[in-house]
Amino acid sequence: MAKKAKNTEVMVRPKQNPGVYLKRYWQLYLLLLVPLLYLIIFKYSPMYYVTIAFKKYSIVQSVVDMPWAKNGGFEYFIKAFKDKDFLYALRNTITLNMLDIIIGFPIPIIFALLLNELRLKFFKKSVQTIAYMPHFLSWVIIYGIALQLFTKNGLVNLVIQNLGGEPIKFLDDKTNWVATYILLGIWQSFGWNSIIYLAAISGISPELYEAASVDGAGRFQKMWHITLPGIRPTIVVLLILALGNVLGSGFDRPFALQNNAVMENAEVISTYVYKNGIKSLQFSLTTAVGLFQSIVNVIFLLLANWFSRKMGERGIV
Repeated sequence: MAKKAKNTEVMVRPKQNPGVYLKRYWQLYLLLLVPLLYLIIFKYSPMYYVTIAFKKYSIVQSVVDMPWAKNGGFEYFIKAFKDKDFLYALRNTITLNMLDIIIGFPIPIIFALLLNELRLKFFKKSVQTIAYMPHFLSWVIIYGIALQLFTKNGLVNLVIQNLGGEPIKFLDDKTNWVATYILLGIWQSFGWNSIIYLAAISGISPELYEAASVDGAGRFQKMWHITLPGIRPTIVVLLILALGNVLGSGFDRPFALQNNAVMENAEVISTYVYKNGIKSLQFSLTTAVGLFQSIVNVIFLLLANWFSRKMGERGIV
């Protein structure tokens, strides 16, 4: 008996005329035009001025008329890498940012996990508020607090001396300054950085916890086998972004905390650019250093994303 061939209908979506589609949804494209203009005018157009890094800057000439720098335009890149202060700043930027990642990155995750386990809503909200507050303090204020606490006659050293110990130079010793810098950064940001992890935790299905309770899982087991895997994609994305900023550094934190006694360990690229570039009117040098910083950050970002995808994560691209 011959088998009857089954007629299979394939749904083919008819092609729409772009003109008809544009006419129907022209309001959406009109709304999109404003952010596009913003990006073009304020983000992409200024990128042309990156060429200042390869030219001899002159305030009386346009970028087009400026003469090219020596050594094929790489004069200021070579000048930066021959500068001992820049090499110190490069080393310190990488060191401080890596310590921030190694020590500071897990703290918001741990805090979010512990905060999620609290059952008293009033106590939970109070802890959240207290943890968020330092984020809204400027680094000038935080430095003032650090002076009251960590100088030779500060509160911490007074307690140490009353207990029979010797005062510690928290802000005047190079090694102690790095530790103080990292700890102050963690204290200032861990509460605010935990918000995104708490949001990711709230997206985990409660049915998973209920099923785990039926199977006899404890709170630590739920945290380890449900909560952490549930927020793992968020952790990976934020870690990639953090690694992509390993050569970047904010200006206010190191500038507020550094002093002459620890400058060898406290000078970073942002403060180097301010002191040796902007204050000295070396705008070509400043642009060259900034361009180098951006290129290295992009390389680190792409490498971190590539590695995460090799490990089976989605990454950011």
